Amino acid sequence: METAAAPITTLAKASDLATHFMECGSLGANLTLAPGERLVITDDILGGAVNDFAAMSMAVIVARDTMVARTAILPLGVAAARADTNGRRRDKYERLFALIEESAFDSGARDAAQSLIHARFRDTQINELAHELGGTIQPARLRYRAFLDIVRMLTEGRISHASFIDEFHDFTRAVAGKLDFGIYSLCVDRMFTSPRIDIIVKAALLDEILAFPPLVRKELVTNLLSSPNAVPELVRQARGALADYMTRDEIREVMLFTTLKLAWQAQRTGRRHDDDAVEELTRRHGDGDEAYLDQARAVVARTRLGSDPI
Repeated sequence: METAAAPITTLAKASDLATHFMECGSLGANLTLAPGERLVITDDILGGAVNDFAAMSMAVIVARDTMVARTAILPLGVAAARADTNGRRRDKYERLFALIEESAFDSGARDAAQSLIHARFRDTQINELAHELGGTIQPARLRYRAFLDIVRMLTEGRISHASFIDEFHDFTRAVAGKLDFGIYSLCVDRMFTSPRIDIIVKAALLDEILAFPPLVRKELVTNLLSSPNAVPELVRQARGALADYMTRDEIREVMLFTTLKLAWQAQRTGRRHDDDAVEELTRRHGDGDEAYLDQARAVVARTRLGSDPI
């Protein structure tokens, strides 16, 4: 499996990207570059792919990935430091950082905002935050690259299935909260869809993931359920196992989010969404609840109205 490099993606207008991030936050989902596209990673911010003030501000506030949230606050801090201390621009930044401190989803982003406010946006504090962030991300990425060697050993038959699952467990524990979730998610997605990895290993990976915290589990499981490249047997197994790990409300959320991802895929590729497939998907875990089915239909209908916001 190749290293998860960020593919080239055409971004929308900056204001639309901020709106899309806000919608991701309202869904309780990780940020993506566009509906149906890959997750945002720190490289997108540091490399300038996400460089609009409004989009970065929204990312700091709503991002579920602590690395993305903490990275997005750095350019905002630099802009605040360069603002006229006697003018309205500094007031604007001070109000923004007060909002971040009060309402950001990620506690690391809230703490960073507080430290910058107290330091009056001095360069030394910004540099300290950047150094701390780099000291977290770089070791995690080295650990990720080492794990890719383990995946390669598995595909070459040089490591047992049981040993690989142990390595995956150790890797996950080592990089939790330190590696961009977008990179981790892509790694898991590729393992689930790789034809060179046995279905037995994929099933064991699924068992591991189903025991993850709800937010992480929702993203990874819905990626599998909506993947056009996953083997049907694994998808059926994932659907059947949901009740063993989740409450009824959590299952509904997973299936609704899966429906949304399927609708995004259909819209992005220009294919007509299959109404019968949507009905089957939602009824499978809806237990005949018409209100739930109406929610799913509304999710799909929303993607048909107007153009993509991104």
